[in-house]
Formats: sequence, C-alpha cells, structure tokens
Amino acid sequence: MRTDRDSSNTLPLNVFGAPGCAPSYSIRDFLHRSDIPFNWTELKNDQEAKEKVGAASLHDDKLPVVFFPDGTRFNRPTIRQITEKLGWFHSPNRSEYDLAIYGAGPAGLSAAVYGASEGLKTVLIERNAIGGQAGTSSRIENYLGFPDGISGAQLAERARNQAIKFGAEILIAREGVSAEFVTGKGVGTLADGTKIVARATICSTGINYRKLNLPREDEFFGQGLYYGAGSSEAVLCDGEHVVVVGGGNSAGQAALNFLKYAKHVTIVVRGDALKDTLSQYLVDRVTSSPNMTVMTNTSVIGLSGGRTLECIEIRNDRTKQTQQIPTKWLFACIGGAPRTEWAEQVGIVRDSDGYLVTGPDLPRDLRRDGRWPLDRSPYYLETNMPGVFAAGDVRHGSVKRCASAVGEGAMAVAFVHRFLANG
Repeated sequence: MRTDRDSSNTLPLNVFGAPGCAPSYSIRDFLHRSDIPFNWTELKNDQEAKEKVGAASLHDDKLPVVFFPDGTRFNRPTIRQITEKLGWFHSPNRSEYDLAIYGAGPAGLSAAVYGASEGLKTVLIERNAIGGQAGTSSRIENYLGFPDGISGAQLAERARNQAIKFGAEILIAREGVSAEFVTGKGVGTLADGTKIVARATICSTGINYRKLNLPREDEFFGQGLYYGAGSSEAVLCDGEHVVVVGGGNSAGQAALNFLKYAKHVTIVVRGDALKDTLSQYLVDRVTSSPNMTVMTNTSVIGLSGGRTLECIEIRNDRTKQTQQIPTKWLFACIGGAPRTEWAEQVGIVRDSDGYLVTGPDLPRDLRRDGRWPLDRSPYYLETNMPGVFAAGDVRHGSVKRCASAVGEGAMAVAFVHRFLANG
C-alpha cells in the first residue's frame, strides 16, 4: 500500500517498512506532522523486503528504510538523523537570547512569531515535530479565519515559516531536560548538553498523551495501538474496523477522518454522552454518520494479539458486561499529563496534576514563605519564578483549544516585554 502527498516545491521521501512496525509509525507520524511529502510502501512479505530494499526479512533490523530525493538511503533512521538530513537540525546561533520558548505547539509558535516580530532575540526549542498535539489533527474547523478548516500540520507549517520570517531561531529534535535560574537569566540544558541562556522563558510544552494503563500496552504501541488523532495512519485503515477511545474534540475529529477510509469506526466513551465533552458541530456529524458506532459508559480493559494488536476487550461500566472487538487499529485520545518534572526541581509551583500555576492562581503567601522574591505580584501568565511564563495546555486552568493557546502565546510575550523593561 502506498500513500502519496504532493508538494509543488519538494520531492517526496520514500519510506519502506513492514506492517505493524513501531519505528515505521514514528517516522510516518513525524513526516506527516512536519508537512513533509512522502511515499509509504508497505512490504507484505520477506520476498518483497529482499527485492525492494535488500532486507533479509520483514523483521530485518534494517527496516524501515528511508530514501531521500538525492538518493541517500537510511536504514532505520532516528528522527534526529532525518532532521539533520533535511537541514533542520541546528545548534544555537547565539550565546544568549532575550526569550527562550520551550514547546512548538500553537502557544509556542505564537510566542515565537510575536516575540521575534517585536524585536526580541527569540529561540524556540521543540523535542519532536512542530505543531504539538494540534499538529496531529486532520482538520481544525473552528479556528478563526478558516471556514473550510485547515489541518494541524498545515497550520503549524505556516506558523513556522512566519516565525522564521521574523527572525526566530527554531531548534528541532532538541529536548530540554533541566533548568536553573539566576538573577535576570534562565539557563536551560538540552538532552545533548547544549545550554540555552535567556533573559526570559516561556514554557509551552503542552501535555503527553495519557495511556490506558493496560497489560501489553507498551508492546503494542505503534503496532496497532496509537495515541492521539493518528492522521498519518488514516489512509492505511482502508476497509478496516477502527476504534477511537475518548470523547473530546480530538477524538471526534479523528473518528470522522478515519471514516473516510475505514469500513467502520467505533468511538468508546466513558461518559454518558458525547455532547458532554464534544463540540456540537462534531456531535451532529458523528451521530449522523453511517458506519459509526458510539459506545458510552464503556472502557477498554484488555489488549491481545501476537506481534501486533488483533483484538480489544471492552466493558460497559454500568452493566459490567464485556465484549471482544477484533481490530488492528486502536487510537487513544484521552487527554494527557504535563511534563513538568523540571519545574519541581527548581521550585516552580505546580498543581496536583503537574500543571504550572501562574498569576492570580498562585498561592497568596508566596512572598512570606520565600517562593516569590519581588515586591510586585506575578504577572498574569508568570510562574512564581520571575521571568518564567507558561502558555497553552501546560498551564493550570488553560482552555484546551487551539485558538486560546495562540492567544496565550501572544499574551505571554506582552508580559515578557514588561518583565524585561521593569523586572
């Protein structure tokens, strides 16, 4: 099976791999979210693997194989190797920045655009693909100015180009692992030891997808079980039964996208009804779609299969009845949790779920117990560390919508200016 994505300016990459291969999925997901055109060829047996890419079998460690337009071949490349070949992997150009932004979802991209366009020396650091979770969405239809909708990958690519146009520096496949703060400066340490020094910092790292917490879950990841909307996989589900777990907008959008290709789509929801968590326009489409089943008050309680997922077990939480559903495609869209362990290490206040607390939501006794050193109160999006701001889904009390994340990114830059001018 082959998928083609066209581009007027870029020749596609060619990716060859085995069905149900986790490394192949990671590469497809990265390329799709980065809006890079590629052809995917699924090798169906050992003979095809040998003839097409010289692999000994479908289980050869060479797979997946990626061919670039210039003929360069990579056997089982890492995402970093791909970004290096694309010319996207860079070291910092400056020894110090006015603003460092961690996380290139909608909030981080917005902050980069506004920071750079307003003259701040700005660097944006992203550990995976530009766009964050929004980048996995097949179509965002309720974003202002796009009445016909736009894919998350396309929106992210436009924002990336806009930020670069204004002079923002973007570091891809670079993950921040620790931080320290001294008077007037923050120092972030990346996984490879690189230091990012900046006068102000915006954390917009979003959230990680929440797991189902089931036996064999890690074993099946990328081999039948996927987290998020799975827009890179939709065309591969032709004629299949797809199961989507979750009742939020991302789950509804994913289910409708899969329905273009799949034989049937089942949505599994723990709540009483979709309307409790899903925008009305999506509820209307889901409930009126043929070949779509919604199972409320239901949970996934088991996963089974050989090398890849073959079947799931569900349970009605009211009747306690269980049921087996044969499927090779399970997508979990059940929210997530923030990656903010670094914040705890430096004394930044988090709520009980790990989200960064900012502005008026911070405890009022911060100054008395030594967790806020200035005479003024923290700015609206500022943490209890002066000059460190939070925007988007990582922030306590944020509205989990693309438009609100973009707004918070822009607003955070306004407070950064105030901090840099007045402290």
